[in-house]
Amino acid sequence: MSKSSLAATLLLGVVLTGCAAVQAKETPAAQGVQQQQTEASDPAASEAAAEEAVRGVVEAFGKKLQMVSLLAPEDVLRESMREHYADYVSPALLEAWLNNPASAPGRLTSSPWPDRIEIKSVEQTADDAYRVEGGIIETTSADGEAAAKRPVTLEVRNIEGRWLIDAAELGDYEDGDQAESAALENKQYGFRFALPDSWAGYTIVEDRWEGVSPEDASVKASGPLLSIRHPEWTAEDPRQDIPIMIFTHDQWNALEQGGFHIGAAPMNPSELGRNNKYVFALPARYNFAFPTGYEEVEEILSGNPLQPFDVE
Repeated sequence: MSKSSLAATLLLGVVLTGCAAVQAKETPAAQGVQQQQTEASDPAASEAAAEEAVRGVVEAFGKKLQMVSLLAPEDVLRESMREHYADYVSPALLEAWLNNPASAPGRLTSSPWPDRIEIKSVEQTADDAYRVEGGIIETTSADGEAAAKRPVTLEVRNIEGRWLIDAAELGDYEDGDQAESAALENKQYGFRFALPDSWAGYTIVEDRWEGVSPEDASVKASGPLLSIRHPEWTAEDPRQDIPIMIFTHDQWNALEQGGFHIGAAPMNPSELGRNNKYVFALPARYNFAFPTGYEEVEEILSGNPLQPFDVE
């Protein structure tokens, strides 16, 4: 082979090798462009993936509802909401719930408790938003059988690359009679009181407390005393009531400063909660006779069942 032929052969090999290298280098980029073109040509696949992510956020959030007791003390409630809800709701919605816990979903009683959210429908309302219709399922046992259902509508948005619940609207319980009978709401004085299902059909006994002067035993103050009475209470077998004393802020301050005392007990009533107008309290030694059911009442009270709200 002549020198000129050998040089031509070597030159051709170099050119072919370079072309192959360039082709190999460009292949991943070309594949990426092709993938993007495929995704763009199949928006249904993208929408399906987004809907699946939205469903996942709502279902995961539903599992957290039982972890947040809406009747816990304010500092405990705020910490619990941040811990269990922050990964699933937008910062704006979380802040709104922290400022007004009554508007948030969560656990109101020890039983039933919110077990999950069952999704009824998912509708896309914008490129970055979906509306989810469903129901909060409350249960009384580990098998998950529904004891009550509360409709809920959630707005889920893509915020900085994450799907988060940005708005929530809670409906009335579908089994309204059962839900209302298991809890007390007093709009006159501004409080809710959570009760277990066994108290469904309770009655309210109205009375008044009296505060007497430590000097001459004259009546210095008085106010409402509401007792929640168990449905199985009878005159022959009385059960333990849940008594709630209602004070104005001025009356409570006077009591704490020794302006008057209530009853023969050397202890003042213990505060259960307060709103903008009233202080709610439990009488001292309310269960001194240890009637039937006093242990259950102690258990109910240990769960901070009274939730005050402001009144006009």
